[in-house]
Amino acid sequence: MSRPKISQMDAYMIETLRTNNVTNEEMIQAVKEKDVSKWQKLNEKFDFEQLITLAEKDFASFEQVIHEGYAVKFVTVGGLERLLRLKFGKEPEKDYQKQQTGAVSLNIDASSLEELKQMLSLNWKVEEDESGVSILLKEQKDFG
Repeated sequence: MSRPKISQMDAYMIETLRTNNVTNEEMIQAVKEKDVSKWQKLNEKFDFEQLITLAEKDFASFEQVIHEGYAVKFVTVGGLERLLRLKFGKEPEKDYQKQQTGAVSLNIDASSLEELKQMLSLNWKVEEDESGVSILLKEQKDFG
């Protein structure tokens, strides 16, 4: 079964909540009650009301996003770096080498790698070699 697709910003908000020890059940309950105000202190720049809007479109899909995971509709290079940090605790230059077109020599375990592959949008290619995992933007020719 394919994962529901969400925006990069929705993913940031969900992973920020998780990083701050908000449980899946707390996320679902707050969204159901349409009261996400308590989360504003976690990141002043985020509009957590967007998660309510996401849930209103299809609540079952929202629950699947929270419990089973999601794919991001379109991930930018900066978005990749932020997701690696928020979701997997990976830091540039420590856990991987930052590139203009992605990340190389990523040190990540197999289950996290599978999760990451399922999250990434179609504009990324993931390859493994002896130096680790490379996650790079696909070139135009790769789409043909």
